[in-house]
Amino acid sequence: MPRPAFSRALLAPRHWPAWLGVGVLRLVARLPRPALMALGRALGMLAQRFPSPRRRVAEANIALCFPELDPSAQAALVDAHLRDIGLMMVEFALGWMGSDEAIARVPMRIEGLEHLEAARAQGRGVLLVGGHFSHLELCARLVSQRIRIAGMYRRMDSAVFEWAVLRARLDYADAMFEKDDIRGTVKYLRAGGTLWYAPDQDMRSKDSVFVPFFGVPAATITATHHLARMGNARVVPFFHRRLPGDAGYVLRLGAPLENLPGTDVLDDTARVNACIEQMVREAPEQYLWVHKRFKTRPPGQPGLYGRES
Repeated sequence: MPRPAFSRALLAPRHWPAWLGVGVLRLVARLPRPALMALGRALGMLAQRFPSPRRRVAEANIALCFPELDPSAQAALVDAHLRDIGLMMVEFALGWMGSDEAIARVPMRIEGLEHLEAARAQGRGVLLVGGHFSHLELCARLVSQRIRIAGMYRRMDSAVFEWAVLRARLDYADAMFEKDDIRGTVKYLRAGGTLWYAPDQDMRSKDSVFVPFFGVPAATITATHHLARMGNARVVPFFHRRLPGDAGYVLRLGAPLENLPGTDVLDDTARVNACIEQMVREAPEQYLWVHKRFKTRPPGQPGLYGRES
């Protein structure tokens, strides 16, 4: 897939703040890993201490998804998640802008590669289905050291970040498909490609259905069912989590979800949500609770996020 061409229009003064941001990310990615993680923890402490609208989103999500926790335990999980957001910032920088040498030094282990190899032996494409965890960009790059993958993404609002990040991703990915490029994605899967995909955000799409997520009706896109069917692909759960301290990351490929795609799109979508929920329960503080996962509500049900809903 060709890397995006540079346009002189990106040098316009209105883009200078974005270029400054890209420069900061590059500098952060050059830090030695102990300093990088220390910076992430410091940013996380700041995120935890200062009130923000995103804290209120995380509080609403966690209260809804973990009703079995008492208020103090819910508050502790919110704080742990906000601290994790600081690590997410530096992990994004490393995943996007880190050198190959820096990535190779990140401790990690991959489990379950045999499931991917079995699908490939059948000549099938593979959908690696996971969730929006704080380290998703870094772990996508880590797994690309062992297997060739492509990804789906949503175009960024900033033209500068879109250019810089897409070029960075294409340094390690086979291809990056925009979320609406169904034809290109299906063609890639039919050719036996492996595609990383996370269907766990509220996209406010006409192709969404309400299925349970932590027992709550959640608007969920049905694309996993359709991509697997049209691309003749196996659906393989892909989970990653950060280990305590500086021990690195575990990346796990699960057994393919049997009989998916099936004949019922709601059933398939609910199965995918249940799979992602199981991942979240293993490392709840590392999930992206600051996203308004339940922004779209079933008819007649009130919004969950106040005026920001």
